[in-house]
Amino acid sequence: MAKVLPPPDWLSLLTEMAHNDTDRLSEVFTQVNPVDQKGRYLHWDEMRHRTPPGDLTLGEWWLGTAFSRKTMARNLPLHGTDGTPFRFSNVDPVQELVHRIDQQAVGRIGIDDAVAALQSRDRYLVSSLILEEAITSSLLEGAATTRRVAREMLQTRRPPRDHGERMVLNNFNAMLAAEYLASDAAPLTPEDVLELHRIVTHDTLEDDADAGRLQRPDEERVMVVGDDYKVLHRPPPAEELPMRMEALCSFANGKLDEGFLHPVIRAILIHFWVGHDHPFVDGNGRTARALFYWSMLRSGYWLAQYFSISTILRRAPGQYVESYLKTETDNNDATYFVIHQLQVIEQAISSLNQYIAKKTLEVAEVEQLALSVPGLNRRQLAVINAAQRDPYRSFTIDEHMSQEQVTYQSARTDLLKLEELGLLTKARVGKRYEFRSSGNLSELLRSIVKFQT
Repeated sequence: MAKVLPPPDWLSLLTEMAHNDTDRLSEVFTQVNPVDQKGRYLHWDEMRHRTPPGDLTLGEWWLGTAFSRKTMARNLPLHGTDGTPFRFSNVDPVQELVHRIDQQAVGRIGIDDAVAALQSRDRYLVSSLILEEAITSSLLEGAATTRRVAREMLQTRRPPRDHGERMVLNNFNAMLAAEYLASDAAPLTPEDVLELHRIVTHDTLEDDADAGRLQRPDEERVMVVGDDYKVLHRPPPAEELPMRMEALCSFANGKLDEGFLHPVIRAILIHFWVGHDHPFVDGNGRTARALFYWSMLRSGYWLAQYFSISTILRRAPGQYVESYLKTETDNNDATYFVIHQLQVIEQAISSLNQYIAKKTLEVAEVEQLALSVPGLNRRQLAVINAAQRDPYRSFTIDEHMSQEQVTYQSARTDLLKLEELGLLTKARVGKRYEFRSSGNLSELLRSIVKFQT
């Protein structure tokens, strides 16, 4: 990715203008705000390609912008490698994004009906976007597998076959662990973070002993490098990691005296903190995102367990990295990262809404088409409905017999008829046959209806 150019030193610009033209300086300060006319929180690397407002020069525009941001910024308890604190400005775009997320991620937005329509909460959990986050977070970090294969592995609960599938399973387990931690009123501890990292990296590292531990002072420090292998970020020394981890947990628990910080902003900054400190040999990004979900769920944003930020990040990974670089090159201004992540969260919620609408329509369509197939009984319609809701669910004759309270022969006839129609496939597993959805049930049912009418 392209290098993010650091901005000019605004203090030098201020000193020069104060010495040469104080009237002009006052005019600059009255014309410029922390965001541009379109409400964008521009970095110098973006600003230098745009036309300044009014009669301002590019340098004056940056000076006014940087000064206005500095005056409203608050320092955070996280410090850069040079000891300078990171800061955050609660500008209008941040407040607007947080307000919209509050409305959607805490409100109901109609998801209750969708969860009920997709059977129990546990089954929905396994077939929902928590699964998507586990998969895409791994793909974002280079897991060599496909979404279809990874989803099949998680849905059928089979053991992983390779390194990529193991990464996906680890991420899924880490998401469940984060949810469990969030349901507990106990504060987050460094041991909790190390355990999350152990889960994320289980059986995926060159040395298994690296799972669940901070980097040590006696080993080479992990750097963040770009596609061209140039160093993009040098994390703090390993000697500082235990102290910084303690500070991270205190911040995550709201124990530091930094005043009120919106819960979504806090969750984003926890994500940023882990990414910046890079305390582990590997798995830093996945651990950071798991902690983000922990923080969101702990603060009551229950919808967070269903949306996937990694899906959005993977569409434009360069912007994700860029938001870190903009922060570091502009005197540790974390507002760039916060705004980027707020936009990611909003897009993730939008994707969830689209997913729910799509699944609801698919279920309704299959139910309607199945009713049009002559000769199907109520029990067979129930199987079709269940197969549509959970494409990876298996059906056995014994289970169907028990659930429907019918004879073995009736249960067998029900499932074999659906196989004959091509709606289910049959495979021997051990000593019994298992039936599963054949795939696109709506398309298959349309063909059957068309053929029989």
